[in-house]
Amino acid sequence: MGTVRLTVGQAIVRFLAAQYVERDGMENRFIAGVWGIFGHGNVAGLGQALEELGDAYEMPYYRPQNEQAQVHLAAAYAKHMDRLQTFACTSSIGPGATNMITAATGATVNRLPVLLLPSDYFANRLPDPVLQQVEHPVEHDVSASDAFRPISRYFDRISRPEQLLSSLPEAFRVLTDPVETGAVTISLPEDVQSEAYDWPEAFLEKRVWHIRRPMPEPAVLERVADMIRAAKAPLIVTGGGTIYSAATEALDALATRFGIPVCETQAGKGALPWNHPMNVGPVGANGGLAANRLAREADLVIAIGTRLGDFATASKTQFANPDVSFVGINVTSFDAHKLRAVPLVADAREALRALAAVLGVDGYAGTDAAYRERIAGLRAEWDARVDDHRTPSGETPDLAQPEVIGIVNDAVGGHATMICAAGSLPGDLLKLWRPEDPKAYHLEYGYSCMGYEIPAGIGVKLAEPDREVVVMIGDGTYLMLNAEIVTAVAEGVKMTVVVFDNHGYQCIVDLARSVGVPQFGNELRFRDAGRNRLEGGYIPVDFAKHAEAMGAIGVLARTEQEIRDAIAAARTADRTTVIHVPVSPTKRAPGYEGWWDVPAAEVSGSDAVVAARERYAEAVARQRTELL
Repeated sequence: MGTVRLTVGQAIVRFLAAQYVERDGMENRFIAGVWGIFGHGNVAGLGQALEELGDAYEMPYYRPQNEQAQVHLAAAYAKHMDRLQTFACTSSIGPGATNMITAATGATVNRLPVLLLPSDYFANRLPDPVLQQVEHPVEHDVSASDAFRPISRYFDRISRPEQLLSSLPEAFRVLTDPVETGAVTISLPEDVQSEAYDWPEAFLEKRVWHIRRPMPEPAVLERVADMIRAAKAPLIVTGGGTIYSAATEALDALATRFGIPVCETQAGKGALPWNHPMNVGPVGANGGLAANRLAREADLVIAIGTRLGDFATASKTQFANPDVSFVGINVTSFDAHKLRAVPLVADAREALRALAAVLGVDGYAGTDAAYRERIAGLRAEWDARVDDHRTPSGETPDLAQPEVIGIVNDAVGGHATMICAAGSLPGDLLKLWRPEDPKAYHLEYGYSCMGYEIPAGIGVKLAEPDREVVVMIGDGTYLMLNAEIVTAVAEGVKMTVVVFDNHGYQCIVDLARSVGVPQFGNELRFRDAGRNRLEGGYIPVDFAKHAEAMGAIGVLARTEQEIRDAIAAARTADRTTVIHVPVSPTKRAPGYEGWWDVPAAEVSGSDAVVAARERYAEAVARQRTELL
């Protein structure tokens, strides 16, 4: 077999175009395209290669407005595609590269594959220090791109072209592995990108990466089945892994057949429709009445495809039964062992199917009638609470956030994909949004990264063009990273963005008050010159006009009818619509018997802080430290 003489940039484009994945007999290309912003670091390398070869090898290039946003977009796309496809992202050196770090961290935290190709200093070091190079006085091989190391699942710097022969296949091994996946970074010095090499033709040929489905170990499967048979009050906690592995039908079958209630994390919401008889709603710090009460009483908790973060466990206070046992069903051993669980390390779908089969062998009928009646009673009570929160009451001049959620949800239905990430909205949405399919609820809450929402909307729409996409975003987050509205307009991506205008970071105002601190630095206010504090009037921002300035349709909607009319118009519009909704800065959905560990100051001259510290000490005493 011969060789092909190409630059490093050209070889990368050819290689990316030849990488495929296969799961359950279905095959597709893994890299859907390349997002990038060019500078002196990559314009003559990857930029030149994409311009010359992109069309021939069907490797499209997309231009974002911000490097962080392109990685958010790639992660959202991968999430919606169940990690079976993603984008590559390239940047110039220095600030362009480090702009990607925030979003790359989110991808790794959320176990989502993204390929990062930041540029780097000259490998030959002759023109050092180049523009935007970070110089280290005693470690000359350190650059700004080394900041990717701790947040990448795989990192390499290519100082010679032939290093790609081993580096790129290793990168794709990690990207396509359900256990190891996350952000993968291959740092590319700008001189190396343009250097030529004689590449083996085999390196550029089509390669299919099999997405494995590890089967459960029979002995552990039998042990877990025995634990379920013995349990009087079992509870399933479903996470994002259930959805990524296409295990939702298997979850439905197991829960329905054996009468086991299912509660949801942010990533797992939608695994069962909101009105499924065994869906008891969200659990933990932002959980609902039904799930949190059942979690407190459960004698067996079966965690499926979840990282069991502090919100899901209410900082290890939610599972209060002293005799509770845990089972961890997860493809990742690290997660399966959490809370000292019996680890069933396997693909979620295969584990649930196998578990149902084993339980059915000896005629096990599932939970008793009394437990099922309690589940139904708590579900009915919780549904009534949700109805109350979602129904406009007219108690405040502006609509309350929960009321707007209900109005929008009713208007778009349970199949449109709703996207959110940060602020108080995720807590209210977890309680109040009613999805009817696994792709109707899209939250980035592992990293809770402000700025994710609008790029994510583009990513989801590119993944599934015919699906309606609704972005729910607070005003503070909108102000932080809104420029991708321009990208949506440029790419013809149509989505609806609902901006909740509550004058700043009201969720942090709530959090501050809970630890005894008055509002300080979190609202969007003018400076009060007399006190030299940000305590003047609210700063008026016209989000609708701002969106219009970027080419979108902008609408101000204050009332229920105006919101419904705006959404109806957005659904027939020819481009993205931004709906500016002023909401009450104080009225949000309350907590339901959950807790989150945020320490109050141990020493303070404020009576409110002292009282908060006393409440904190009482809550900490309920933490299950024996589960560490």
